Amino acid sequence: MMQVITPLFLASLVAGHGHITNIVINGVSYEGWDIDTFPYESDPPTVVAWGTPNTGNGFISPDAYGTSDIICHENATNAKGYATIAAGDKVNLQWTAWPDSHHGPVITYLANCGDSCETVDKTTLEFFKISGVGLISDTDVPGTWGDDQLIANNNSWLVEIPPTIEAGYYVLRNEIIALHSAEESDGAQNYPQCFNLHVTGSGTESPTGVLGTKLYSSTDAGILVNIYSSLSTYDVPGPTLYSGAVSVTQATSVITSTGTATTASGDSAQTTNSAAAAVTAATSASTSTSTSTPIAVPTTLSSSTSAEVSESQTATAIQQESTSSSPALTTAPASTIITAPSSASDAAAGGSVQSLYGQCGGINWTGATACTTQAVCSSMNPYYYQCVASAA
Repeated sequence: MMQVITPLFLASLVAGHGHITNIVINGVSYEGWDIDTFPYESDPPTVVAWGTPNTGNGFISPDAYGTSDIICHENATNAKGYATIAAGDKVNLQWTAWPDSHHGPVITYLANCGDSCETVDKTTLEFFKISGVGLISDTDVPGTWGDDQLIANNNSWLVEIPPTIEAGYYVLRNEIIALHSAEESDGAQNYPQCFNLHVTGSGTESPTGVLGTKLYSSTDAGILVNIYSSLSTYDVPGPTLYSGAVSVTQATSVITSTGTATTASGDSAQTTNSAAAAVTAATSASTSTSTSTPIAVPTTLSSSTSAEVSESQTATAIQQESTSSSPALTTAPASTIITAPSSASDAAAGGSVQSLYGQCGGINWTGATACTTQAVCSSMNPYYYQCVASAA
């Protein structure tokens, strides 16, 4: 039988589901913040990613939108170095394996740091949106979302630095918002990740931004939403897309070398040409080949400003433009609630066991319904059951 766990107890057990392991710029891979080792080191390596003591891949919930944790994650501290990129070039952000049940938008921002991103007060950063992909198709509830494209793209996300922005030092903020429990107050899950960039180029624009603590409200239409009901529209959360944002076709980036962060003292980033290093970095989150078929990002906006999907656009219109390029998802028979067994032994007949924090049941679910050892299947809502750590 499925074990029922109270929400308060569940909150103390459930960890999150992902972070960015590395970023790739023009074939050069830069290490991100390693949550498994860096928080335990007295002097962790200098990397381009902001640090956090969050060792459990946890999320930021809507009740913390007014705190500094929403900016670059829980108790985040400035990255000690940066990577250089030209305005108009692209950066690929490699996430760890993302659960396919955690549907939601993928959003990217920039914020000008002034003289230094290594010392800037994060609460003063003003972010402008350069990309936002939300609901792509609602043909089959709960729909196809930005995170589904990220998964199809080897759990990575490609974004272009707008060619029109002025040169300078910027924090890049990439975020997935999981909406699988967002029909309930405080149910959305934000996973913000930040990186320091030195942007070069001849652009002259300095877009107006929004303080990180003002990006979202817990009652925003794109935050408090039931994705298990048919949605005619979905508003990507956050401020309006920057007019100079550029839409890109999602694709993986081939890694040809590894780089180290440039420090505030002016030390140049070093790169190492190494096929072995490239393969290691490229597969840090999941197995992939060195190239992949590009995943088109559908849009209803013009090519020069269309970095956002579902910003006041109907799901029907988006589907018409995404039929040939959106990742195909298998749809289960409708309106069947799976009663999940609580242990691997209960699934002997099927032989399929779900990992910790994976989906194990719910309406339309046809995957594994038994959890790995020391985990139990808990009902988050009628559409989503999750394997969570069992009580000690």
